Amino acid sequence: MNPTRPRFFSLHYSRAWLLALAAAVLLATLRFGPFAEQATVEVWFAVALLIGMVALAVAASGRLAFGVVAGCLPMLLVVIAANLKFQYLSTPLLAPDIVYYFNTEIARTLLRYPFIIAAIVATLVLVPLVLVLLWRGAARPRPIAHGRAVRITGTAAAIIFLVIVLAPKGPFADVYTKGMWDAMNDESFISDFIVSIPNSHIIEPAFRLADANRDDWHDLTPATPADTHKPDIIAVLEESTFDPRMLSLCKSKLCDARMFHADANTIANGWLDVHTWGGGTWTSEFAFLTGLPHTLFGPAGIYAPFNLAPRIRYTLPRLLDADGYRTVGIYPTGADFMNGRDAYADYGFNAFYGGGQLGIGWESTDIDVFKALEHVIAIERPKAHGKPLFVFVLTLYEHGPHMSPLKDNPAPYDKPLFTGKLAPDDSVLDDWLNLNLTNYLWRLSSSDAGMTQLEAYLRNAGRPALLLHFGDHQPSFGGAINAMAKSVPAAAGDPQYVTYYMLKGFNLPIQPENFPMIDIAYLGSLLLDAGDLPRDPFFTANTLLRDRCDGHNLDCKNAALRKSYRAWVFGKLDDLQ
Repeated sequence: MNPTRPRFFSLHYSRAWLLALAAAVLLATLRFGPFAEQATVEVWFAVALLIGMVALAVAASGRLAFGVVAGCLPMLLVVIAANLKFQYLSTPLLAPDIVYYFNTEIARTLLRYPFIIAAIVATLVLVPLVLVLLWRGAARPRPIAHGRAVRITGTAAAIIFLVIVLAPKGPFADVYTKGMWDAMNDESFISDFIVSIPNSHIIEPAFRLADANRDDWHDLTPATPADTHKPDIIAVLEESTFDPRMLSLCKSKLCDARMFHADANTIANGWLDVHTWGGGTWTSEFAFLTGLPHTLFGPAGIYAPFNLAPRIRYTLPRLLDADGYRTVGIYPTGADFMNGRDAYADYGFNAFYGGGQLGIGWESTDIDVFKALEHVIAIERPKAHGKPLFVFVLTLYEHGPHMSPLKDNPAPYDKPLFTGKLAPDDSVLDDWLNLNLTNYLWRLSSSDAGMTQLEAYLRNAGRPALLLHFGDHQPSFGGAINAMAKSVPAAAGDPQYVTYYMLKGFNLPIQPENFPMIDIAYLGSLLLDAGDLPRDPFFTANTLLRDRCDGHNLDCKNAALRKSYRAWVFGKLDDLQ
């Protein structure tokens, strides 16, 4: 018997097994990576990217099985991580996540999900093990490329191919037309991640310093000297809330909520221009607290609580603190959701409460949240030592999805409220619309009841108080809301980005303001008007732009005025540090 025969078969079997493993990894990557992309151009983009990575790894290593697996692994790991993140947080993995979420808080969060911990540990152990196994191959691995020149040429060709594929203006330029918000809301995990890479850095607003003095940004009548009766200020961000009467089909009395109606206590109310749709509440927080649209800073502005909050010099909480207020923030979610605790410290709040501290969470109604608000006020009032309070609170009950079975709702929200079809033979969309809109109206009725109770609480407290509540963005209804005709004044801008605002006063003289339409970035200056409070240089300029542009901001028709304002804010005031 030939003593070398068993070793020959063992070596042959080992290499065949490794090639089979490499083929399996390649097929799995194709199946769950490129072939799972949502658009055809994204499929071909991901396929080309995978070809380039595999070719690079094979050429650089000179080993076929190792190169195939090593080339597939980056994409496969992104797909696995993106699926896990989408499963738990409903958003795909994006490049900024690696920067902004890589901290001790995410480690504490992951400890609540043993399956994710197990997957991470398995990846850290198995990936290096498989790569070592593939590298060693058999006893004497045979490199594919025997000449250094061939390998160098192959490596260079693969790199050039990848550069062409990844070029934003190259053959797959259409992939890059997807904005950051779209990338955060679909399941094309590979293209989403790649598109987000160049969108990870803040773009500082452009300006010419000489434009700053083209307009006067000081000319504002000073506020009345502060007295001992400054009003408490309660600001409520109503999650995913808009006035449904703007929908042409929403004629039912159930579409009409008291919280949208002016009364004897109303100072100002109307349509609100916001800068996000379907989600991104934290960007509306940013606009309200800083007086700046997050879109001024490019696609990376979507991560405002992480990358913008630490750099903004002038904020409403800092100004109110200087005006003698104790400033308090309340989240219905965990305190560290979207970097909340740190962001609110950066915005200048004196105190911050997360949902865990207050016993509220994702299922809490507005009534629950406002009970927590009353509890916080009772805690904070003694800490204020006679100072008025500014409390900013977020609700969550209107957060999507709006897909609870109608039979689980109380009457009359336990059955479809709308009949007919949006278009011929469009019954499926009609069913979907009914499910979402009926759920929205049920939750809105609960929010309306909660707001009525909050008004009664402030009125009965006997202290002067301002109450501002506003919608941060429209819900998406799984995209169905865009199929519904909307009716808003032309001055309100794009109906997709319109919600509502309401400002009321209690136990104080009412001086109405006339802003039937206003940008969310001006709500802070509106509060300062209502409270007759002093302004810093930024909010002086913010107020002047508001008045000169009739409540418009980014869409102010006076382009020269916009340029002057931007140069003043970012050039003279150095608002972005």
